[in-house]
Amino acid sequence: MSKVLGVITARGGSKGVPGKNIKLLSGKPLIAYTIAAAKNSGILDRLILSTDDSSIAAVAKKCGCEVPFMRPKEIAQDETSHLPVIQHAVQWLKDNENYWPDYVMILQPTSPLRQAFHIKEAADLIVKSGADSVLSVAEIPENFSPYKAMVVENGELRLFNGNPVRKRMARRQDLGKTYWSIGSIYLFRTELLFDKNEPNFYGDKVMPYVIEDKYLVDINVPEDWEKAERALNNLNPKP
Repeated sequence: MSKVLGVITARGGSKGVPGKNIKLLSGKPLIAYTIAAAKNSGILDRLILSTDDSSIAAVAKKCGCEVPFMRPKEIAQDETSHLPVIQHAVQWLKDNENYWPDYVMILQPTSPLRQAFHIKEAADLIVKSGADSVLSVAEIPENFSPYKAMVVENGELRLFNGNPVRKRMARRQDLGKTYWSIGSIYLFRTELLFDKNEPNFYGDKVMPYVIEDKYLVDINVPEDWEKAERALNNLNPKP
């Protein structure tokens, strides 16, 4: 059976919503939603937290998440990308616990509407498809389709692909479906992290895992928090 390592990334220095990772959302710390979904999925071999903040670590432990290390400050900066953070986590587990998973799944606490079945289905998909990675996506609304997008070149309006505006698709039926990454689930083969030529999360064969709009919330600013509160109430209406 394949080993899937879940890594929750939660840096302490949030600026958009200060302290957001452990701020109460509908009565529970934000990070608790991701931990519960991950544990209830039943497919993760281990679930760990990468953080530089002792308060976040304490809350995560209380919710049942492993915190085997504290993230070094040099990879806990505003400009730090996810790649070195996940490389550090996986390498630490190998060096200190001789643990090496087949796959790694990044779970960001800023997606509290992610459900256990999303995590399970994404894991099933990567195994059945033989893909390098699975990326959670949502369909781009028709009005924002890149097939309708235009740019200004030399002061003139043209289609995004460079064609004249008269070539744009006017009928909805002619538009192909397009998608955007929602950041809820990143699942990939572990060895991609340490590829000699191009370390990455994706590889060549990337499978889409489409998530319904009602589960789409990514908390970055205070307005997103209010949206998440409303969305949670709609998903779990009180009697």
